[in-house]
Amino acid sequence: MKIVVLGGTGRIGARVVALLTERGHEAVAASRSTGVDAVAGTGLDEAFAGADAVVDATESSAWDEQGVIDFFTAATGNVLAAEARAGVAHHVALSIVGIDRNPEARGYLAGKVVQERLVAESPVPSTIVRATQFFEFLPQIADASTVDGEVRIGTALMQPVAAEAVARALADAAEAPAGGAVDVAGPERAPLGDFLRRDLAARGDARSLVVDPAAGYFGRVVGETSLVPVGDAAIDDVTYEEWLAAR
Repeated sequence: MKIVVLGGTGRIGARVVALLTERGHEAVAASRSTGVDAVAGTGLDEAFAGADAVVDATESSAWDEQGVIDFFTAATGNVLAAEARAGVAHHVALSIVGIDRNPEARGYLAGKVVQERLVAESPVPSTIVRATQFFEFLPQIADASTVDGEVRIGTALMQPVAAEAVARALADAAEAPAGGAVDVAGPERAPLGDFLRRDLAARGDARSLVVDPAAGYFGRVVGETSLVPVGDAAIDDVTYEEWLAAR
């Protein structure tokens, strides 16, 4: 199969390309560095020619809410239109666990709500792979939650997963028929503060951590299970400590 991976030189996309290549597919890494710009719509027709499937692992360069919405509106719209022109049979999109339960999400998540809506409305058959937060993102969550030198975090549960497991789920989805949606998560479920405290200690970060229900997550209050699967999910078996030791 020819499978094009958008964001194919990024954190997740590069892993997906490597996995698909190992499995014998013609995996094409598509990104701005290879002449493909999803937001501008350039290079898509050439990249998608003869493609059986497209994996969208693009990440917005903007983090403000409107910037993220604008990014996914333009990029996803252009990609889906180009897929339809090329006759691509399967669109695989990377999203975030809980998006389908939170249509009024704010901030970065608002852009993913838009992305999922556009994918659902498109005539191109699709699979959405929704992942929990990556172990690799824990330092970023801590930084975003820091106020006056303290990491202030809410009480919601999280179930982080290794980026490698997410890449594997995307590769698996690209090989299979279009299948709706699947949630991917790690093996451990605990409050946000538990994971951040462990990650701060592992990195020798001396910032204190304060659990404050009003602090929420990225500046918004979320429900206890907003960030974790609530139904069937693909559960990876790599724990945070095992992932850390492997690094």
